[in-house]
Amino acid sequence: MTFSTSTALAAGIVLAGLGLTTGAFAATATSESFGKLADGTEVKAVVLKNAKGVTAKVISYGATLQSLKTPDRAGKIADVVIGYDTINGYVETPQYTGVTVGRYANRIAKGKFSIDGKEYTLATNNNGNHLHGGLKGWDKVNWTVKDVKSGGAAGAASVTLAYTSPDGEEGYPGTVKVEVTYTLSETNDLTVTYKATTDKPTVINLTNHSLFNLGGVNSGRSALDATLQLESDGYLPTSDTAIPSGEITPVKGTPFDFTKPALIDSRVRDARDPQILVGLGIDHNYVLRGGVTKTPRLAVTLTDAKSGRGLKILTTEPGIQMYTGNFLDGKVPGKGGQVTRMGDAVAFEAQHFPDSPNQPKFPTTRLNPGETYTQTTVHHLYVTK
Repeated sequence: MTFSTSTALAAGIVLAGLGLTTGAFAATATSESFGKLADGTEVKAVVLKNAKGVTAKVISYGATLQSLKTPDRAGKIADVVIGYDTINGYVETPQYTGVTVGRYANRIAKGKFSIDGKEYTLATNNNGNHLHGGLKGWDKVNWTVKDVKSGGAAGAASVTLAYTSPDGEEGYPGTVKVEVTYTLSETNDLTVTYKATTDKPTVINLTNHSLFNLGGVNSGRSALDATLQLESDGYLPTSDTAIPSGEITPVKGTPFDFTKPALIDSRVRDARDPQILVGLGIDHNYVLRGGVTKTPRLAVTLTDAKSGRGLKILTTEPGIQMYTGNFLDGKVPGKGGQVTRMGDAVAFEAQHFPDSPNQPKFPTTRLNPGETYTQTTVHHLYVTK
């Protein structure tokens, strides 16, 4: 899904690159190496680039968005997702930086769930709970680059990565075949589409875990110095181990209220709300209006007044996990040797709800043989005047 030029202009937006798409340009995709793993396996990279100055680099390790470069209102290009200059950073860090998270994004309480009366036990790798697929989730495997295209539909460029997760991996039932496709258009949409199938009933919840700083990752500015609007009227409060209670709490009157544009930094330090203390900031799932949808609809509008960069996120998912980088500790130097710390980035992870396999009121994450899991999330980049 894309924003039309007329829609963008009506919203007071100037598309990055300050030009309109004429159809004369087509985005390109080029392949290169991103180094090797300890066992000698090559990590591949694919660079997607359009005529507006937007570039996305995707690496095969973790099916990761390694960089996303885009102009500011003066035309200055900056990378707006934190990450690492070499493969070693992605192997050594536990922060899920830019990766594809699976088989289950977010948390499952006590690492246990049941399907048709049979209980399954997963690794407990986060405060006694299961997080982001376990000890070796899909973020820690080297995916296969299946397809690379330049100038495809509407001039877009894309890369498709594939992985087969064997039955019993990390305790999950079923052999799951999954594909993730990143597509960059000439209208500055970076679209991430997912599809997966299984040969046994299982649970699945996928997301991209990019951490954004619209000021630029090496700008020295906080990512929380940005204005946010969320298309959500409620969020999921959690225990002190980040497991939802099962209730949906209205955001009105709380620091979680972004129904109207608000500076992120003004909310994450409001310790009068005990849920801010629980997450050391915001690390909570927002319930998006409309639930699961067939086509992506607007979920997030993020703008950086100083640079003019903006990001709109549209998704088919019922929820989005907002994470204000509360546990970034700088132990592994980031791009350009940056020490990435709390508040240096913010994530918006489109997904189903955490602990859904144990919460019957939540939208189901069950996948059966013969069904296909699908998800589409769009990251639309723009520049304000």
